[in-house]
Amino acid sequence: MIVRTVTAAAPRRTLSYIAACCVIGAILVPARLLGQDNTVVEGGLELVDPKVLRVCADPNNLPFSNEKGEGFENKLAELLAAKLGKTLAYTYYPGATGFVRNTLGSYHCDVIMGFAQGSDLVQATNPYYRTAYAFVAKSDSALAGIETLEDARLKDKRIGLVAGTPPATYFVTDGLMPHAKSYPLVVDTRYDSSPQAMMNDINSGAIDAGVLWGPIAGYYASHANPPMRMSLLLKEKNGPHLDYRIVMGVRPSDQNWKRQLNQLIAENQPAINKILLDYGVPILNESDQLITADALKQKP
Repeated sequence: MIVRTVTAAAPRRTLSYIAACCVIGAILVPARLLGQDNTVVEGGLELVDPKVLRVCADPNNLPFSNEKGEGFENKLAELLAAKLGKTLAYTYYPGATGFVRNTLGSYHCDVIMGFAQGSDLVQATNPYYRTAYAFVAKSDSALAGIETLEDARLKDKRIGLVAGTPPATYFVTDGLMPHAKSYPLVVDTRYDSSPQAMMNDINSGAIDAGVLWGPIAGYYASHANPPMRMSLLLKEKNGPHLDYRIVMGVRPSDQNWKRQLNQLIAENQPAINKILLDYGVPILNESDQLITADALKQKP
C-alpha cells in the first residue's frame, strides 16, 4: 500500500503529550474547503478524497506517531486503511496550539487517531481504548509498584512530573511538590523529549521515580534497560480523574464518516488491542483491570 505524506508548516514549539492535555487548537466551523486542485469546494462534503485515508498526526511523538510510521497510531491507521481498501496519507503537524485548526479544521486530513474523550475541539468517535497516568520506578526500587501518590513511601522522595498535567494536583495535596522535579509540557521535539529526560533521570538516580501518561510510561518503561516497573494511578480521590477514554476525532459535520469509523472500531477491537499491547500501552476494561495479551489469545 502506497503511503503519501504531506507535511504542514509547523511552529517551533510542540506538545509532547496527548490525552488529558491533548491538542489545543481551534473551532471547527469552516464553510468551505479546498479540493485536490486547490479550487474551493462549497458545502458539506465530508471526505475530500474518498479513496484515501487522510490522517492528521504529529511527525515526532513516539510512541504515538512519527514520519517514519513507527508509532502505534501509525499502525492503527494502516489497519484502518487496509480494512477500508484505501491508500494512506498523512498531514504532519506538531501537536501544539493550532494543531486542529491547521489539520482537521482546514480539511488537510480527515481523522485524528488519538484524542481524549470530552474535548469540544473535535467530534469524537466511540472510544477504542481506556488508560490512565502511571507511576514509573526501577524494578528493584522500594517504590516499584506504588499505586497512589498518597503512599507514605513517597514522602521526601524526588519524583518527576510533567508540568501542567492532571497529576500535579495530587502532588500539591499529597505534599510531594517541594521535592518534585518538573519537566516541561511544551518542548521542541526536534531536540527535546520530556518523557525520555525523565526516564534518563530515573535510570541515573537523579530522581527516585516519575509520573507519566500511561501509553508513554508503558512504552518507555518496556524499552528501558533494564525494563522499569509501571503501575497505573487509579486510586486517587478528591481531584481530577487520571483515567481517560481515547477516541478518534473528526469534524463536527462528518456524521457518516464518524459512523463508519465507529463500525471499524467495533469490528476490529481485538486487532486494535493487540497493536496497543505490542507498544506497551496499558489498556483497561471497565472494571479497572488490565487487558493482557494472554486474555486476547483466550478469546475465540
